[in-house]
Amino acid sequence: MTNTNQNKAGWHLRQSYLSLPETFYSKQELQSVEDPQIVYVNEDLAKELGLEIEQLYKEGLPYFSGNKAFKGIQPLAQAYAGHQFGQFTMLGDGRAVLLGEHVIEGEKTVDVQLKGSGRTVFSRGGDGRAALGPMIRELIMSEAMYGLGIPTTRSLAVVTTGEPVYRENVLEGAILTRIASSHIRVGTFQYAAAKGIKKELQALADYTIARHDPQLEHHEQKYVAWLKEVVRKQVQLIAKWQLVGFIHGVMNTDNMAINGETIDYGPCAMMDSYNPATVFSSIDRQGRYSYSNQPYMAAWNLARLAEAMLPLLAENEEEALNQAQSIISTFGSLYEAEYLQGMGKKLGLFTLEEGDKELIQGLLTLMETFEADYTNTFRSLTFKTLEEGKLFQADQFKSWYEIWQKRLMRQEQNEEMIKQLMLENNPAIIARNHIVEGVIEAAVDRGQMQPLLELLQVLKKPYSSTSIPAKYAKAPGKDFDGYQTFCGT
Repeated sequence: MTNTNQNKAGWHLRQSYLSLPETFYSKQELQSVEDPQIVYVNEDLAKELGLEIEQLYKEGLPYFSGNKAFKGIQPLAQAYAGHQFGQFTMLGDGRAVLLGEHVIEGEKTVDVQLKGSGRTVFSRGGDGRAALGPMIRELIMSEAMYGLGIPTTRSLAVVTTGEPVYRENVLEGAILTRIASSHIRVGTFQYAAAKGIKKELQALADYTIARHDPQLEHHEQKYVAWLKEVVRKQVQLIAKWQLVGFIHGVMNTDNMAINGETIDYGPCAMMDSYNPATVFSSIDRQGRYSYSNQPYMAAWNLARLAEAMLPLLAENEEEALNQAQSIISTFGSLYEAEYLQGMGKKLGLFTLEEGDKELIQGLLTLMETFEADYTNTFRSLTFKTLEEGKLFQADQFKSWYEIWQKRLMRQEQNEEMIKQLMLENNPAIIARNHIVEGVIEAAVDRGQMQPLLELLQVLKKPYSSTSIPAKYAKAPGKDFDGYQTFCGT
């Protein structure tokens, strides 16, 4: 393990991942780029990391571009596997390198990774590079999720490389500096299990527990307890996704971070009009990762993790299988409780009672029937601005509204307290797909960065009750129907 204070900007990097067996990574030399330029530095995040902003601008570019290595640090490409749309594949970082863990205030650590930094041994024929558009998308979406209070990786910087990347067209190359609690995935454990060496699987599990759940290190059944904790974190994460209408797009097991953070913003998007079958990803032709399927796919992915962990759950194979099944079987009830509690808050309910599930589902059914905007419907209910839209004029809605009002009156809390609860759980602003596309187009095609900066500023306080520019809250018109997103690789 290497500990070092790297430079005046305040980096404190170490490499505990090197303590794992070498099967989990490949040492990687950085690949320099021709003419890097800073597009964006996330100053808020930099401050949270304890970095000096002025020095970061002065000396950060060579590090953000991969043109300069941190002294004493060996970049790594991490190995992992994954079920990609249900098909198992051995994988790894094909266009990213892990620089190490930055230590914040002497104890907390976060991974620092360069994404789009060039070929690795896991590139499988790809160029290992990234285009500017997808890197800006990840910047926007990850910061939007952070603003919404959803666990996520974050984007510290985006730089252009001065070199083209070749996809269907020639595009401008870019590198994103990503910050995560770690980049350990469900697929990392699948990779260890596929190798069939229990000692290596145990080393990975022990490392992960020590890093993320040290309170479990001395638990008499620490692997069982840890698997339960992973399930709990994923339940909370997916419920938060569903509550704001976020659709990940590629919930493969290699895109599921073990510590319950949203990771790998490829063909992700936010739902506009409510439709449980919504799919945005151009490659998800069967709807495997549709909005309504996300909880089921999270449980499916966790079942793959439990399979990988079987050798550690118990000495007896049957007992291990029973343990795994017992833990995974809790996902459904845990998720429903978490989701319903969150939906209750969106409707101003401080506690749930019998009939609330039907009340919630009744509204969602009406929203789907009348193609109501998901975000704006809840915001309208918060402020009781129900003049516009087919939904609010429908007799079925008026009947539902009357039942809802009677339900609210049974609570001890007064009207102002109810409104405050709704304000705290119903964002006014999300990263609207048509806005995101417009911002990316302005940046990539015209070199205009001001729309990006304005959007990022607005996304910092999505629950604000103060006035916001109307364009950010406005739902897209019908001309935006059929919107698709692409993975950007």
